[in-house]
Amino acid sequence: MVINTNVSALSGARLLAESSMRLAKSLARLSSGSKITSPEDDAAGLAVSMRFDAQINRTQAANSNVANAISFSQTQDGFMGKVAKALDRMSELAILSQDVTKGNNDRVLYDNEFSTLAAYITNVATKDFNGVSLFSASALNVTIDSEGATFAMSGVNIGTATYTTLSTSSVATTGGAATALTNVKNAITQLASDRATAGASMARLQVTSEQLSVLRDNLSAANSRIKDVDVAEESTAYARSNILVQSGTAMLAQANAIPQSVLRLIQ
Repeated sequence: MVINTNVSALSGARLLAESSMRLAKSLARLSSGSKITSPEDDAAGLAVSMRFDAQINRTQAANSNVANAISFSQTQDGFMGKVAKALDRMSELAILSQDVTKGNNDRVLYDNEFSTLAAYITNVATKDFNGVSLFSASALNVTIDSEGATFAMSGVNIGTATYTTLSTSSVATTGGAATALTNVKNAITQLASDRATAGASMARLQVTSEQLSVLRDNLSAANSRIKDVDVAEESTAYARSNILVQSGTAMLAQANAIPQSVLRLIQ
């Protein structure tokens, strides 16, 4: 028996320190919900998880951009729907003005409404969405993924000659009404094409938004498998470490008491 070197106490202290470290790690994992609380837990997993986190955030940002673009197109179509209603009424006025039972005084009244509706269409062409012109010939490049790829959303312009001609048309005379009717019909045809263009963009962007949502969910699931703690498994590890710490503490106390038995030999 020796006094200076208590091998049992040294071994017990080392094992107790290891158990205490595992217990602290389990506590950190359970309290944070993450099984990577420090880089040394899983260096490669941490690197992959960080890249996933960044991609998930970029994907969410791209989805936000797409949602705003959809709102842009919906606002466009909302205005064009009202323009379509105005054109329908203008075509009616052009026909009513050609009624042989109407006099020029009646046609002037029709022309007042016709010109007012034409002015409305001209005004709509100047509308914007958060400072961006709603009706411009220029395409808008919408960011559609986390890597910055873009989709060119075709521009819709209701400030073209097909529409502006209406502001100079008149139904105050029978001849003018016939010409105005032709102009209105051309505008209706063009508007139908423009609404179809906006609708196609909305359909494309809606599919993209759904795809981005699915991608975000899949990336989140993959990231979860790397960094999220399995509470059931970690609770078991915590219970084991807790018992070992308590047992190790008791055994270290016993090991420290062993040298005291030497006193009996020298009494």
